[in-house]
Amino acid sequence: MKSNLIILPSSVKSWYLNLMKPVFDFFIELEINPNFFTTIGFVLSIISAYMFATGSLRMAGALVLLAGTFDIIDGRVARATNRVTKFGALYDSTLDRYSEVIVFFGLAYYFVSQGMLITSTAVFVALGGSIMVSYVRARAEGLGFECNVGLMQRPERIVYLGVSALIHKYLLIIAIMLIAVLANYTAIQRLYHVWKKENGAKFEKLEE
Repeated sequence: MKSNLIILPSSVKSWYLNLMKPVFDFFIELEINPNFFTTIGFVLSIISAYMFATGSLRMAGALVLLAGTFDIIDGRVARATNRVTKFGALYDSTLDRYSEVIVFFGLAYYFVSQGMLITSTAVFVALGGSIMVSYVRARAEGLGFECNVGLMQRPERIVYLGVSALIHKYLLIIAIMLIAVLANYTAIQRLYHVWKKENGAKFEKLEE
């Protein structure tokens, strides 16, 4: 189940990481606990959800992107300062899931208040797909499979929501529709990836 569709080019990711490197290095030098940055990102997500709910779409979009940046910082700081812990990873994953739920709730509230039934439904479908993308990966890795594959992963979802909200309401609607479709497609991609890995290993044993 392969696709040539480019959701977020690696060149864009590399450009952003290089742009933010001085910021990452600054926080690394401070040696602040990585969980602090995880918490800041979560708080920013709550504020962005409120901004979405009240119709301040551009401000909400900017906060979504800022929260996503803090989500990168916590991992960079943890690795650079040798503070990678199991609890830290769990804490980060848990707040990431809550952040997505809260942000999508803010979006749903806004579009419901605008009487936009189809878009409101798409928000819930997008949320369901986003949660399933994360769940399938977590479950697969718990079973011993590497599962970091798929078109619409968390970084893509953050960029799509944040950038589209910054530009225009109707572009945000298109982004939500894309996430609704592609997040669920990504969950299926991951299921297929694990199935292929498991059955591939069985076939290799039979050939031996």
